[in-house]
Amino acid sequence: MSDFAIVTDSSCDLPDETVKSLGLTVLPLTFIMGGKEYKNYPDGRDMSADDFYARIRKGELCKTSAVNVESFKNTMEKILTEGKDVLNISFSSGLSNTFNAANIACEELSEKYPERKIFAVDTLSASLGQGLLVYLAAKKRQAGETITQVRDWLEENKLHLCHWFTVDDLKHLKRGGRISAAAALVGTMLSIKPVLHVDNEGRLVAVSKVRGRRASLNALVDSMEKTAVDPSGQSVFISHGDSLDDAEYVAAEVKRRMGVKSILINNVGPVIGTHSGPGTIALFFLGTHR
Repeated sequence: MSDFAIVTDSSCDLPDETVKSLGLTVLPLTFIMGGKEYKNYPDGRDMSADDFYARIRKGELCKTSAVNVESFKNTMEKILTEGKDVLNISFSSGLSNTFNAANIACEELSEKYPERKIFAVDTLSASLGQGLLVYLAAKKRQAGETITQVRDWLEENKLHLCHWFTVDDLKHLKRGGRISAAAALVGTMLSIKPVLHVDNEGRLVAVSKVRGRRASLNALVDSMEKTAVDPSGQSVFISHGDSLDDAEYVAAEVKRRMGVKSILINNVGPVIGTHSGPGTIALFFLGTHR
């Protein structure tokens, strides 16, 4: 294995077993519920996904915060003093300040350790979209590619990482300012479900609206059919906000329609889940364009 560390943040939503098997370093983002601060660790040690969504469903509010510069510096400097280079792969700068903090840390450490390679990549991605890029980078490291080769691949391919989302309850998008209160009210009354994606600037954008939950799930798979590159030969990730049955439905459709064999399903973590809410379903894959 090439001798460099891959550092990311917990908005990647990768399962703890995947983090461990790939040898990743994951810095936890912070969320606050009931006046108490929690860290979003991949193993859910501070709060499990089940507990988080149970509290959200009861109407509790949650706030989130990015990883700060010092946390990145402390984590990466420990790796550097062990003689390894560092590749940081961050949450979208279009949705969080996390990448900016990581980039500042990398620049400061590059001055202190000029002999080391220290790179920061803005994935312009979220949840398991970011996670899929981290996963693919780690697989390339396992295959013996250098840190520069992996960094270059990420930069060349990150805008081919497609994100397609739908949510079950519009109030969380309303609270986050994504839609108006009137649109949320009418949409709820008519069972309107938005179909959203992450654009080339790394921002969450509404693309279309459909009526009914099943139609919204099918719309995600329809989008994949239109743009996926070699779907049967790639790994596809699906994240969900406490809605495993719907995630498994999407997985079954992806397998049935496109012959996909490798699918990873995991929860949307508290950092994204705070803004998208329970019932979120997201589909991630490599395509011709976002």
